[in-house]
Amino acid sequence: MKPNRTLGCFLVITGILGGLSTTARAQVYVFSGLRHDSNTGLARWLGDITLSAQIEGGIMANPARPQPGYNYGDFIADHANQVQLNQAEFTLQKAIDPTRSTYQVGFTLEGMYGSDARYYQVLGISDREWNARYQLIPAQAHMDAHLPWLTHGGLDMQAGILQAPMGVEGLDPTSRPFYTLAYTSEYSVPFEHVGAMFNWHVTPVVDVTFGIDTGNQTSFGHADNNSAPAGYFGFNLNHLAHGRLRIVELSRVGPENSWRAIGHYEADHTQRFWNDISAYYQVNDRLSLTAEFNYLHDEGTRGIGARGQFAGVDAESFISFLSYRINRDLTFNYRGEIYRDNNNAMVATFRGNNSYMEALAGTGGAVVPGPSASSHGTTYGEMTLGVSYRPQLGHHIGVFMLRPEIRFDRALNGTMPFNGGRNNGMFTFGGDAVIGF
Repeated sequence: MKPNRTLGCFLVITGILGGLSTTARAQVYVFSGLRHDSNTGLARWLGDITLSAQIEGGIMANPARPQPGYNYGDFIADHANQVQLNQAEFTLQKAIDPTRSTYQVGFTLEGMYGSDARYYQVLGISDREWNARYQLIPAQAHMDAHLPWLTHGGLDMQAGILQAPMGVEGLDPTSRPFYTLAYTSEYSVPFEHVGAMFNWHVTPVVDVTFGIDTGNQTSFGHADNNSAPAGYFGFNLNHLAHGRLRIVELSRVGPENSWRAIGHYEADHTQRFWNDISAYYQVNDRLSLTAEFNYLHDEGTRGIGARGQFAGVDAESFISFLSYRINRDLTFNYRGEIYRDNNNAMVATFRGNNSYMEALAGTGGAVVPGPSASSHGTTYGEMTLGVSYRPQLGHHIGVFMLRPEIRFDRALNGTMPFNGGRNNGMFTFGGDAVIGF
């Protein structure tokens, strides 16, 4: 399903679990000499430009030693029993402050290198440049603006390469409680867009979100896997229950299938409907709860059916999170999920380094097979327990975090998707380390 340094997540995850709602960085002011030495507007604008960096690596061990070596259904830690450099990223940013009722212009440029980049490429921009496990992407490249229009809160706008705003768990590891992602966060929410997003602060309680883009992880022209746009609409309800409750609803509609897979007409006219609603509740200073419900329906993933109609697929899921802050540095986290893949068309593990993007483009993509497509779908259950150790080290280290976790996945209706098709369950354990400057 995203932190205050990346407006691409459009304030959707600012209430996330367990003290992770802020992602403090030891930001370097690139033009620090201009911050207070000049009264000109340009000098003040340049003086607020910051540079930050972050590195993450981790491992998820699988005692079953699956063949051909993949943790089924896991993107971030897909290679079983292998240490990975997930992310090494640099962000250059001129942030805007949506609480100020003045015209503001900013930008965000984020470059990322690592194994996570394989899943966050954009067709036509970076997907054909790399074949290795570690790849390089422009994770964000957008202009930002705050416009004091219509209401006192005004309108926030972004245009460019954006990280998708839907869902609880984001690409930035410091914005989520676990190293691994839930099924919902991998298969039922978008990842990246080329387009424009808007967040209208109607009242202190109500925000309205809307936007238009070329599709999930696609760009323009021949790089787009179809010829039609897609877009978002939704709302935030803030400061409910005496400031303890926040509700975020976001829907999305548009064609997302490749003409290479199902034909030009079907690709342009079969709509995918994404719907996600999340509730964040701060019980007290130590305990927070989060719940997310997601429903996805695609009208034509399987092309034309036997009677000439579009043959669609569905997936629905529910995730619950609990976070308990034990002390200033240590937080216990729980995640439980039920994910129903009604047609066995959503969940898969992509075997090649470029297989995920090839599947989006409709040009193939080798996968680790799961349940047979002829079966009656699979209901996945997943439970993850972990702790986050996040001391304040200082000395220009903005964030340091160790997150061990244990995870159990199970097919709840008798299918055998895990460990090379040998088991209906999978046990993994491991975690990651994050350091940010």
